Order: sequence, then structure tokens, then C-alpha cells
Amino acid sequence: MEPWGRDMRGRLDEHELESDALRSNPLGDPHQRPLWVYVPPDVADDAPLPALYLIQGHTGQIDMWRNRSAFRPNVLELVDRLFAEDGCPPARVVFVDAWTSYGGSQFVDSAGVGDYHTYLCDEVVPFVDRRYPTTARGITGKSSGGYGAMITPMLRPDLFSGLATHAGDALFELCYLPDFPDAVRALRDSYDGSFDEFWEDFRSRPAFTKSSDFPLLNAWAMAECYSPGALPFDPATGELVPDVWERWLAWDPVRMVERHADALRGLRAIYIDAGKRDQFFLDLGAEAFRRALERIGVTDVFFELFDGTHSSIEYRYPLALRYLAERLT
Repeated sequence: MEPWGRDMRGRLDEHELESDALRSNPLGDPHQRPLWVYVPPDVADDAPLPALYLIQGHTGQIDMWRNRSAFRPNVLELVDRLFAEDGCPPARVVFVDAWTSYGGSQFVDSAGVGDYHTYLCDEVVPFVDRRYPTTARGITGKSSGGYGAMITPMLRPDLFSGLATHAGDALFELCYLPDFPDAVRALRDSYDGSFDEFWEDFRSRPAFTKSSDFPLLNAWAMAECYSPGALPFDPATGELVPDVWERWLAWDPVRMVERHADALRGLRAIYIDAGKRDQFFLDLGAEAFRRALERIGVTDVFFELFDGTHSSIEYRYPLALRYLAERLT
């Protein structure tokens, strides 16, 4: 591997979008957001092309796409290589920022974090379309980004005609429930049962320096997206609160499939993958999502369970981008 970055063959346009949807968000997070658009080499600015939206997982912020791991290119380099060297049909790739003070938004409208579904669909998409002629749109991401990629075309099939998900959050009883007992014990043993004390501590030191940080952060962040103001479990015992848990399950992509069958049947591209050793059992969620699609008659699906975990799978992004570019061209 080359040890340093190299000049792009394509171009990365860096924009800033001022969002009305996020202007009064309850967390006071910035309503001015960065937005990047990758343009392949040898493409005229007025050339109509597919737009492929690449969205991030929980705790992701847009400048992390430049991060480099040992012996690996970063994601921007992977994208550039895909279009500049690997013969992928040209498409523009849109990098969206949906970070929040709780780590992410799940790309839904929520009284707890803000209207990020509206932001993406009614502000980001028109912003891109005004500047770049667009023929079709696909959306892809990993983890919470994969979740957003699954649900957004269900909710807005008028905007998105293809999706790709890498280990997207699905089958909530497997991917979320296992964290609840750890969160309850951490609240009991370190924070007198108070999430307010957790947040005061978490923000006073480097993040993730305690083993309990992730289950507490994830439980609270997901609750503020799916059931704002209410936890799905008793913070003293971990017992499920049935009516709140049902609100979470209503957002489970596996359970959403039947309600949005017509939208899913109309998609031109569906790509699903996950590592067989995913720490959050999202390989099982991927299989459940595929089977739910099959039950509504959607069988033209790319599906793969590969040898891997939830971590260090950025090399899968170009596979999904190519699939979407080929199907949407």
C-alpha cells in the first residue's frame, strides 16, 4: 500500500448548506452543515448522472471520510479509484452530515434530536439537484447509515430508486436489546441511576474511555430518535416498557417492509450485506430484511454475508456504489 494520500482524479466539491429544518433543533446542534459531492473525472458539470448518497453510522461526522487505517486507503480514495480506475459507470457521490450531540439522528424526524429526515429529503436533495443534473438517486451506508439507507426509500420512493445497506440496524430485538442490561448496570453502579450524571461525566473527559460509554450512549441516542423522552426499559431493572418498546419496533426495517411494500417493489436496486461475525448480530438482521422482502415478492436483490465483523468494512462501500451506479444508469 502507498503510505500517503494521492491527488484525486475526480473532484470533491465542498459545500455548506444552511438548514431551516435543523435551525431550531432541540439539541442546539449546528444548522449550517457541510455537504460534499464527489464528481468523477472527465464528466461535464452539466452532464446528467445518478446521484448516490453515502450516509454515515452513529457517531459519524463528515470529515471522518478522510480518516486512514493502517495499510488501507481512506473512503474518498476508494470512491475515486472506483470511478477513475475500476470502470464503474459515472455517478456523483453525495456525502451527507447528520451528526448530533448524541452521535447521530438515524435519519428520522424526532422531537428528541431534530428533523433529519426532512433535512435529507427536502433540503439536501433539492440543494444537490439544483447544482448537479440528476437522473436517479440511490442511497447507501453502514450501520446506522445502512439503517437510514433502508428506511429512506421506503418513506420517500419519489426521491430514491435504489438502496444499499452494509450491516444496517435491523431486527431490533437482537441488535439493541443486548446493550440494555449493560446500560442498567452502568447507571446503577456509576451514576446513581441517572442519565444526566452520565452525560455530565461523558462530556467532561475523552469519549469512550469507559467500557460503559457505548451502551449508555447508544441506548439514550436511539431512544431520542425512536421514542423521544422515553426509554424502552426501566433504568433500575432493565425490564422492558412494552408500549415504548413497540414504538421502537415500529421503526425496525424488518417490520416496516410490509407497510411499505409498494415502495420497495418499485425500487430498481437493492443491495444487502453484512459480516458473518457482526458484533451486533446485524448479519441476522440482514437475513431477516431479505426474507421480509421475499415475502412481499421482491427477489431481485443482491445479498451477501461475508467473512467479517462490524468493524473495518469500509472496503465494501465501492461494491455497493458500483451496484447502484450500474442499476441506476
